[in-house]
Amino acid sequence: MADQGRVLRFASDFFYVFANGRLVTCKARGKIKSRAQHTDIIAIGDFVTFEPLPDGSGMITDVLPRTSEWVRMMTGTKVPYRQVLIANLDQVLIVFAAADPEPRLRMLDRFLVICERQRIHPLIVINKLDLVDEAETKARFAAYARLGYETVFVSAKDERTGALLRERVVGKISGLLGPSGVGKSTLLNCVDDTLDLKTGEISDFNRKGRHTTVVREMFPLKEGGFIADLPGIKTLGLWDIQPEELDGYFPEIRPLVSRCFYSDCTHDESEVDCAVREAVAAGTIDSGRYESYLRMRFGDPEI
Repeated sequence: MADQGRVLRFASDFFYVFANGRLVTCKARGKIKSRAQHTDIIAIGDFVTFEPLPDGSGMITDVLPRTSEWVRMMTGTKVPYRQVLIANLDQVLIVFAAADPEPRLRMLDRFLVICERQRIHPLIVINKLDLVDEAETKARFAAYARLGYETVFVSAKDERTGALLRERVVGKISGLLGPSGVGKSTLLNCVDDTLDLKTGEISDFNRKGRHTTVVREMFPLKEGGFIADLPGIKTLGLWDIQPEELDGYFPEIRPLVSRCFYSDCTHDESEVDCAVREAVAAGTIDSGRYESYLRMRFGDPEI
């Protein structure tokens, strides 16, 4: 009789499935692997059925339909590859450092566009508040709060951080995403001190983060819920987002599209009677966010 569980970890063709209170090391049956056509058939967070084997391991026989997934286009491949980082999640915590490494706001905008496209709730977490002036940092990220994106400012050195984050993750399925070196694993240890995850330091050579987390892994929280820790993300290719629909994933641009003179307005500098450009000039749309839109619409495929 087949059992059912949630995939918590994937490494070297082995899937670690949480079922009946324990982890079962599984491999996928050949017919499941054969279904993979430039995408991940099994991802962490997936619910799977598996047949228990005499040695205590298991053979995955099926993958249940997903309720949600966080997807990016994987780079460096000969053909476009749809990489599923997490499946069946309620929210993502997008973690950036206030400093060391310097936050890349244009990359943050890409994270938010993917959340908008995939209808997954984002929580912006700005870590290492102890390294900067708090008022200046909050002003730097104020545009996101004005758009309705919940933004919390924390420091792993502040004893209040664990409680603040637990309020937002306990009882939910969450993913922790962000660049390397921003302190994702350290924050997870603040949320649940039983995890005792390995943490790292910033490289002195280029002030960029090192990949402390090397595999995608989901952890059960002692107070309920699951949270996934992923290796630091360097690039974010947008999957299944056409250039002409991009403005729909910017909340501040979306309501203005119908006010542009041309129905196919691209909102770039060549357009006339563009409501979006007028809003940028008036200061009601943040100029940095507008730059992000233009770069995604016309330029960089994967900042």
